[in-house]
Amino acid sequence: MKRFRILVTTLLLLSLAVGIPFGGCSEDETSKTKVVTSTSLIAQIVERIGGDKVDVVNIIPPAQCPGHFDVKPGDIQKLADADLFLLHGWQGEKFSEEMIASANNPGLTVVQINVKVGENANWMTPPVQQAAVDKITEALCHIDDVNQSVYQEAADKYKGVITAKESAMKEKLAKLDPANVNVMCADQQPGFVNWAGFNIVGVFGRPDSLTPQVVKELVDKGRAGNVALIIDNMQSGQDAGAGIAEELGCARVILSNFPGGYEDTDTWEKAIEYNINLISGALSK
Repeated sequence: MKRFRILVTTLLLLSLAVGIPFGGCSEDETSKTKVVTSTSLIAQIVERIGGDKVDVVNIIPPAQCPGHFDVKPGDIQKLADADLFLLHGWQGEKFSEEMIASANNPGLTVVQINVKVGENANWMTPPVQQAAVDKITEALCHIDDVNQSVYQEAADKYKGVITAKESAMKEKLAKLDPANVNVMCADQQPGFVNWAGFNIVGVFGRPDSLTPQVVKELVDKGRAGNVALIIDNMQSGQDAGAGIAEELGCARVILSNFPGGYEDTDTWEKAIEYNINLISGALSK
């Protein structure tokens, strides 16, 4: 027994001398930059740019509207432990101010990634996705300048992926002759629909804004405009356009504005392809 105690003591002393972790965090784990993101749009970019240099935690589930998100104590703790908080700065993120104050983390850096290309602010479109990559890369480089070259190299690689995906999606869209397809869409989708090349006849709001009179006006406009497709938005009330589509007797799709909204769409390129496939499938019937 005495020899056993001596052996255990010797092993513990050696572990302290050479830095072998016994039940604790490794140096790699503790040196990672802890990033909290408000949505999956930001999270998936941080993950692919930051790689093993970052630890990313996202707050709002991808299928949920940011404006309807309820803060939980665990979300505040995430900020209390974080180095960087990245959010969009949208009106629907008002909850973030209270979260930041409650976290009481003087070492927390908060950066708003509110990007727009021309009048388009839809992150699912390739131009806005590219602009978001630049902004997020800048934020990561600022808080962790030691790894600037790593972040920039990963960002350049991902921007190449975006360019290639845009080309492939435009080729697929061209087969639908979008300029001659009249659509109506939810008010969170015009940026994406315009990028895709479709002709927007009308835009509708969330379900609670669609009074009988508003629906009648939209249906009349849809008939006059020979609308072939209604485009709903998952996160802002996915059934808002259902009644309009039924009255017009036309096809309807529900697009997601966030990666992860649908199963197996955790990256931007998977999510945009899923959206385009939904549209293509609806118009091909």
